[in-house]
Amino acid sequence: MTTVQETWRTHEVSNQPQPLVDCNLFEGNAAMRDALAHHAPGLDTAALSRLGALAGSAPMQQHARLANTHTPQLKTHDRFGRRVDQVEFHPGYHALMAAACEAGLHGTPWNGGAHAHLQRAAGFMLFTELEPSILCPISMTYAVTPALRANPAVFADWFPKLASRAYDPRFTLFTQKSGVTMGMGMTEKQGGSDVRANTTQAVKDGDDAWGQRYRLVGHKWFFSAPMCDAFLVLAQTDAGLSCFFLPRVLPDGSHNALRIQRLKDKLGNKANASSEVEFQDTFAWLVGEPGRGVPQILEMGTLTRLDCALGTAGLMRQALSLALNHCVQRKAFGRHLIEQPLMKNVLADLALESEAATALALRLARAFDASPADEHEAAMRRLLTPVAKFWICKRGSALAQEAMECLGGNGYVEEGGEGVMARIYREMPLNSIWEGAGNIMALDLLRALRKGEAMAAALERELAPARGEHAAFDRLAASLPARIDEASEEGDARRLARDVALALQAAQLARHAPDAVFDAFCRARLDGDSAVFGLLPSGVEVDAIIARAMPR
Repeated sequence: MTTVQETWRTHEVSNQPQPLVDCNLFEGNAAMRDALAHHAPGLDTAALSRLGALAGSAPMQQHARLANTHTPQLKTHDRFGRRVDQVEFHPGYHALMAAACEAGLHGTPWNGGAHAHLQRAAGFMLFTELEPSILCPISMTYAVTPALRANPAVFADWFPKLASRAYDPRFTLFTQKSGVTMGMGMTEKQGGSDVRANTTQAVKDGDDAWGQRYRLVGHKWFFSAPMCDAFLVLAQTDAGLSCFFLPRVLPDGSHNALRIQRLKDKLGNKANASSEVEFQDTFAWLVGEPGRGVPQILEMGTLTRLDCALGTAGLMRQALSLALNHCVQRKAFGRHLIEQPLMKNVLADLALESEAATALALRLARAFDASPADEHEAAMRRLLTPVAKFWICKRGSALAQEAMECLGGNGYVEEGGEGVMARIYREMPLNSIWEGAGNIMALDLLRALRKGEAMAAALERELAPARGEHAAFDRLAASLPARIDEASEEGDARRLARDVALALQAAQLARHAPDAVFDAFCRARLDGDSAVFGLLPSGVEVDAIIARAMPR
């Protein structure tokens, strides 16, 4: 007969790791701190440390869980039948948005000084570890802010509030708000990334204090964060595809005719509202010259692509941290998982990938600070953007899958939003798709390289400091000039993008990572088989690599 005591024992929980909570994400990230010290010696990182503590805290993790489980709800009409076109969010969403704005992750860097974009990039990565999907409106606000300069009147009115650290979710006229956010509306059903196929029409309606006013008729198939205060959108004029500023609330206080048809039911990115909208004589103001919409959108795309690379690098770091936290506590076959040779190999390999992604993403962010006055940095910004977006985002999904496997079945469980690894796994593919998928990035690299010898020369200068540090690196770096000269076949664009990325990652690790990390990366990625994680060759200092990556 089973006793009460024996029954109770069957429900005793043991050998289940404690969650990773209340740890400072910045202070525990040696790879990020060393990269920042290299790119910006003397940078005051106190604000990043405070953000790291906040992002790793239990209350903020609870906000992230609730914002992802209680997803945005569309309210098209009020109870009297009047059209309202608003989206309601859980309070956790607003708490996260307020924290991101207070940290200056949106329009604030455009009002900043030296290293403003690099510091913002590090903060964006830290916040991504907490919750990535609410950063969609944050990223778009960052990306569209400089584009508004092409309409000086709109920029003068809106920039102070775009750069404000206040978050104001009220649906009201921008002059009554302490801070605002902006989004973008580019793609349509028939075109996707091919925005030149857009059919939305813009008809001139007059002139006012904001310049040339138009009425828009058409639709957008992906219109993220529809509760932003305004958007930059593309529409056709007589002169061709043009860029427009579209506010939700018009200057007279009335609501603009932006009709939200439905919210997207997505694989991940659950806390963010992505929508389909229609324009029905919707008012918008011209930004820039008529017919020059595509160049303006490409400039904004450069900034959002930076954020795709930063965001994926942040998610990779969080997935690695969760795997390490699990394996240092969980026992199997008489030993902790982290003590077992095969698991050590996997964890060290994941740590290499995460550090290399961090190094490449922050190197790109540095170029955004320095490029206006530095030809080399301007060239690196042009080259690194498609390379980092392509490679980091491609590797992110593979890393998330392997990190999930480290947790076994526990990693695959959602459990009401507490399964953070599952959330990361669902989120990972998005940054690879958003703002131009892999093929578009690889082709964009080809376009940059075809512009002349200056780009290839800039790449050579970037790799030069690491020459002679490792034979595998030297072989790869030596092979690139001839391949770039022959870069005419689109079918080889992905391979070239991968190899340029690997060379750049190795060059960065040579400059600010320990020798054990640089040597292991060169042996595993440049000389070895990196198709599967956990294939590090013998002799790699796995213990030192794991200790460096361990969250604290």
